[in-house]
Amino acid sequence: MKRVGVAGFLHESNTFLKIPTGYEAFASTCLVRGTDLVEQWKDAAHELGGMLEGAGAEGLAAVPLYSTYAVPSGAIEAAAFERIAGDLIAELRAAGPIDGLLLALHGATVSEAFPDADGEILRRVREVTGPELPVVVTFDLHANLSQQMARHSTALIGYQTNPHLDQRERGREAAQVMARILRGEIRPVQALEMPPMVLRNSRQHTASPPAKLLYDDMREVRAWPGVVTASVAMGFLHSDVEEVGASFVAVADGDPELARRAAKWMAERAWARRAEFTGGIVTVEEGVRHAGAAAKVPVSLMDIGDNVGGGSAANSTVLLAEMIRQGVRDGLIVLHDQAAVRKCVAAGVRADVELTVGDPPLAIRGRVKVIGDGVFEETKVRHGGWRINDQGITAVVETPEGHTVVLTSRRMAPFSLEQLLCVGVHLERKRALIVKGVVAPRAAYEPVSAEILLVDTPGATADNPALLPYANRRHPLYPLEPGAQYR
Repeated sequence: MKRVGVAGFLHESNTFLKIPTGYEAFASTCLVRGTDLVEQWKDAAHELGGMLEGAGAEGLAAVPLYSTYAVPSGAIEAAAFERIAGDLIAELRAAGPIDGLLLALHGATVSEAFPDADGEILRRVREVTGPELPVVVTFDLHANLSQQMARHSTALIGYQTNPHLDQRERGREAAQVMARILRGEIRPVQALEMPPMVLRNSRQHTASPPAKLLYDDMREVRAWPGVVTASVAMGFLHSDVEEVGASFVAVADGDPELARRAAKWMAERAWARRAEFTGGIVTVEEGVRHAGAAAKVPVSLMDIGDNVGGGSAANSTVLLAEMIRQGVRDGLIVLHDQAAVRKCVAAGVRADVELTVGDPPLAIRGRVKVIGDGVFEETKVRHGGWRINDQGITAVVETPEGHTVVLTSRRMAPFSLEQLLCVGVHLERKRALIVKGVVAPRAAYEPVSAEILLVDTPGATADNPALLPYANRRHPLYPLEPGAQYR
């Protein structure tokens, strides 16, 4: 039986955040080795779970090596990256002879020392495995793919949905491609095309145009004779790296010209639609006014500038302050504020409290309704694929205006309604849900929302790339340079 290593190192790195990400951010979230990897991921809606399942279905012996993940945040500290990369490579060496490697990467991972951290991981993997061992890599839809990643991998396979609901499926696909390689059925060659365009997060909902059209094209390419697989990466605009932007990869069976033609065809069609990836969001004042007047509620207001899934602080009070200013009642907001949680815990349930929360600091008063441990389980397929989550000790405060303020001790992206249900919050009773994300929370919030509005809030994950102080990106890059040419 062929032995195939399974490993993962995933982090979406927002380089515009001033605080780097240390080792503890990974160790306290998810860092497992060996059989612990199987226990952690076998039942999860995640690519690592799909790899394990797919390997077994294809008659391969999965050799669990190492996997780690941290909530999106700043670039990884150089020492932390070296420790994680060193441990991953050490587990690879210790595994003994393997016939292939299934590797889950993000594609927008940045360390202080290596802007293309994913490519650096693959380069180090190749130093151990040599150039011939099949290395099949899955990547996040928000990846900033690099030629180094393409050069040091056998096949790159990306998520196809945003919110990310197909992660386990992509892991199974990776295992299937690996099995075909090891059976001698295919000889993959791949091509990566990187047109000079960066796409706003607000326009990356794959169930609706214009993003949907990119994936329609991708599915057409995947049906071409001789094409093994094809993927689209819409990029992560908050990583200040040379490769930032959209990219297109195609893998063909032994035909490099077919791979190049397929990748270029997808890229050219996306380039022709580049102007469609702008607009579509409302101002803070407009969004709150609309929610206040809406006949059908609740209205979910996506706080784009405080998108936790993009690395933001989860503490913006901009939308709540505007609701208070306009006199709109019955709002819901989740804020990461350890100091406020401590005050609520000290006061106790049913106590009246006066707090200053978030950023900009906002004074509120209310009654502590619930204090919970903040651990919750998501059993449905949701963005990210995580099953067990921990937002730390959590306090729920109800204000006289009917606002529910959920205060957490750990940053938590709003990918699961269990984040709120576990502390007894009733979303259906609210007029406006302030959701700190862009597209990713839709899988959880669309079923309970009468309407979803994308709101152009300020913050570390602001939607307009012109507001970001890039120093390392390519030039020219559309829409930052409207006259950019793609040849």
